Amino acid sequence: MTTTAPYGAWRSPITSDLIAGGAVRFSSCKVAGDKIFWLESRPAQGGRNALVFRNSNGAIADITPPNFNVRTRAHEYGGGAFAVDADGVYFCNDADQRIYRQAWGEMPVALTPAGKRRYADLHIDAQHKSLIAVCEDHGVANGEPENSLIEITLADGKISALACGYDFYSSPRLSPDGRALAWLCWRHPNMPWDGTELWLAERGAGGALMNPKHVAGGEEESIFQPEWSAAGELYFVSDRSGWWNLYRLRNDNIEAVHPMAAEFGLPQWVFGLSTYAFAGRDQIVCSYAVHGVWRLGKIDLNSETLTEILSSFSDIGFLSADSSRVAFSAASPTDVDAVIEIDLASGNMETIRRASDAVIPAQNFSTPQGIEFATDNNVTSFGYFYPPHNPNFAAPNEERPPLIVISHGGPTSATTNALKLGIQYWTSRGFAVLDVNYGGSSGLGREYRGRLNGAWGVVDRADCVNGARHLVERGHVDGERLIIRGSSAGGYTTLCALTFADCFKAGASYYGVSDLTALAKDTHKFESRYLDRLVGPYPAAAAIYRERSPINYVDRLNAPVIFLQGLEDKVVPASQAETMVAALKRKGLPVAYIAFPGEQHGFRRSETLKRALDAELYFYAKVFGFNLPDTIESIAIDNLA
Repeated sequence: MTTTAPYGAWRSPITSDLIAGGAVRFSSCKVAGDKIFWLESRPAQGGRNALVFRNSNGAIADITPPNFNVRTRAHEYGGGAFAVDADGVYFCNDADQRIYRQAWGEMPVALTPAGKRRYADLHIDAQHKSLIAVCEDHGVANGEPENSLIEITLADGKISALACGYDFYSSPRLSPDGRALAWLCWRHPNMPWDGTELWLAERGAGGALMNPKHVAGGEEESIFQPEWSAAGELYFVSDRSGWWNLYRLRNDNIEAVHPMAAEFGLPQWVFGLSTYAFAGRDQIVCSYAVHGVWRLGKIDLNSETLTEILSSFSDIGFLSADSSRVAFSAASPTDVDAVIEIDLASGNMETIRRASDAVIPAQNFSTPQGIEFATDNNVTSFGYFYPPHNPNFAAPNEERPPLIVISHGGPTSATTNALKLGIQYWTSRGFAVLDVNYGGSSGLGREYRGRLNGAWGVVDRADCVNGARHLVERGHVDGERLIIRGSSAGGYTTLCALTFADCFKAGASYYGVSDLTALAKDTHKFESRYLDRLVGPYPAAAAIYRERSPINYVDRLNAPVIFLQGLEDKVVPASQAETMVAALKRKGLPVAYIAFPGEQHGFRRSETLKRALDAELYFYAKVFGFNLPDTIESIAIDNLA
């Protein structure tokens, strides 16, 4: 039986408890020997990252003890936090940022000394009995941390420098014979998706690097994921064609491997990303994005032909393979993220671990619809539209639903149409959702990514506004109940849209930027020059920074806003939210502020995730005046009559 109730007031089986308590996040899949390894970020354990494996018998178990959190804070976002060999694992521990060695069946033992160094992209050199890693040294007396490539002797933890002089390093990869090392590096103000360099050097008998040479990349070419084939040829991804495609170094010449208008690379927000892996001597298994939707494929290295591996997945990452199988994390429009294994001989596909044990029938889900819409500068932008959907409810005739526009973070990230319970939380309650891949998003080629250069806060804001208006004009949503929400860079886009456009009636900023000038002066090294390209060099472009900072134009903001902020955020400090909250209070606008002690940039704890979702729903209910079918914890909203 279907119940008639206003949009926003539908009772949903997709609760904040279900989303916050059960859903883990997977990363860093690795096939090694007869085992598959991966990391699980567990909200129910305070966001702890546990290193997990499955053996050849199918048994799954944690490797790291409960008091260890496998996470590096290099670049603040981390990644590449563990490595595996026949004797055990090596991993970075969050609490002290030291590298630990854990032999099979034993407790972890610290390998590196206590101090102010952070490590990432761990890579084992069996020949020299050492670890090669990226080091970010925060013990520098003056100035920003120093980054380098280092070698750590396994016997005693001795640290030696291998390469230094660039602002950033990543992706050290040893050749199969151990005689050569490849790596990526780049300098301010570039981010790794703007311009990186691929270098190659011989590895001497004592481990030192000799005869280094520049292979590819530069100021306007982004290189991603160098890897060695079994034959000793260096492969990598480059966007020199305008698309992140595969290339290889053969006889000192660079050759394209199956060029196409698709993305085989990703923005390196974290270390250790992987979109392809060698499956034997003559085959690569890869993921690639076409029009922003990810697919699986196999490339025959002799014929250079690509064959798609048919699956329902539309978001795929962290590929790792050997000659017989491939493992990765993936999600589809109807199922949550999972660790997947494919037997390459038979094609059999197995789900090893799902992000959530909750079983929600697919009929409860809103089906994403890919849309295109005209935006400023006579170009087209993209997004996914989710109509409100709940099989047990219908809205009164003639009522149109409120719309939530989501502006993703990054801003050089992307959204996909894979199942997100956080979106279904809203659609199952009677909200429509538009998840926007605004200009600057990845997955659509370098030209699309470059739309945001010099135009952050303008292009992204316009695309969110025009996407919402597109849906209003077609009668899909209520133009008087338009909401925008976003986190981090998406929080900045949200605040810009609320301040500089007359479109949205409410908003939610999750650890968003309100003051570009303050961000330019107070953020971490990795992003300290990011705004040079997105906005302009500071302080030369100080006037533009002021013009695009919502905090300076609170008089233009006339919509209620809720702010949600971690108090240990080093990327976007809490002062960014608190300054904005104080200004809106003085103006008399309805505003709510929820601060979370212990949370950093990106919420990880189950209690935080639950509280944030419920608080946001409560806020919209009070602002738009609809009754909630369930009792949830109230929040304080200033200036709400």
